[in-house]
Amino acid sequence: MTSASESVGAVSAQWDIVTGVGFTALAVAAGRAMETHRDGGLVSDPYAEAFVRAADAPIELPTRPGESDDDPDVPWATMARYMGVRSRYFDDYFNAAATTASQVVLLAAGLDTRAFRLDWPAGTTIYELDAPKVLAFKDRVLNERGAHPHADRRIVAVDLREEWTKPLRAAGFDPSRPSAWLAEGLLPFLPNAAKQHLLATVDSLTAAGSSIELEYVADLASLRRDPEFQQRRARMSERTGFDITQLWPDEKEDFPVDTWLRDHGWTVTVEHVDDAAQRYGAQFPEQSMFPARGGQFVTARKPDGTQRSSDRT
Repeated sequence: MTSASESVGAVSAQWDIVTGVGFTALAVAAGRAMETHRDGGLVSDPYAEAFVRAADAPIELPTRPGESDDDPDVPWATMARYMGVRSRYFDDYFNAAATTASQVVLLAAGLDTRAFRLDWPAGTTIYELDAPKVLAFKDRVLNERGAHPHADRRIVAVDLREEWTKPLRAAGFDPSRPSAWLAEGLLPFLPNAAKQHLLATVDSLTAAGSSIELEYVADLASLRRDPEFQQRRARMSERTGFDITQLWPDEKEDFPVDTWLRDHGWTVTVEHVDDAAQRYGAQFPEQSMFPARGGQFVTARKPDGTQRSSDRT
């Protein structure tokens, strides 16, 4: 079942699916659609293409392999392959985590359709957190497609830059029970202070046996200053009219999320994107920059006996 949106107070996040970070969710859906239609694709998302077709996107977004070429200035095929690897990796995470955690939290859920396309154990509740207009667009398209979730899906309209724990709790989330969290495509858009605050909040809401996976770009601060990257970014921006780096905070150093989690009692493993791709039989062109270069998947688990930070003295 899907519940009504829950929120407490005003929500500042007013971007829709074709502006700002909302548009990045639409571009990600286009990548999943391309991977879905690719022979031997790593993910199957029957709704991704419908999202792109339903939106009045500011630029044309390919949804099938034949609609794009290998233009190095606008590498749609490479980006789609990355989305396939990323989606498959996090799908595998949830297939394992859901066997012990009946609560799933998708931070900045965007156009994620895992509630609809994965098989979830009975009793699973999925909380999707994102901006109201993004969630409204998503639900409209899914309803038009007659989609039905395979779990108890609860949407929570919030601005993750502000207080969001009360709306999450109001939607039914229970911090005393194990939970599985995902931050996919989120951290690059947060300044370091916000990254730390997000992790501290998750830490305070999670019981022993909980887990979180994060997509992390280890060298984002240096990448945005790389002359080659700047030239390629400028060419892509000129061709598409969209510059993703305008949405990135300008930080001098990267925030080590894996170190922070270890220091707070979590057991952490890190896998580089290239290594994950190799396991799945995929690869990226040598000239790939972002996000394949420096990209990491961070998996953290809170061992039994670990207290939530709010319970510590």
